[in-house]
Amino acid sequence: MAKKVAIYSTPTCPYCIKVKQFFKDNNINFEDIDVSSNQEKAQEMIDKSGQMGVPVLDIEGDIITGFDKDAIKKSLGI
Repeated sequence: MAKKVAIYSTPTCPYCIKVKQFFKDNNINFEDIDVSSNQEKAQEMIDKSGQMGVPVLDIEGDIITGFDKDAIKKSLGI
């Protein structure tokens, strides 16, 4: 069964774009949460990660900040 994946991002963030492309290349479904237009979700991201920078990934409760390909692969089991 596929894991629930969410990415907190902004439209102009180059690392956010890279993470989303990585997910697409690996056929990983994900929820894209634009924190630049949703203050409530931005606060949720900060509460989860302690960070104000994007991208922040939530892979079934496993919080990953930035485009850490090894950590993402490990969390997804790929």
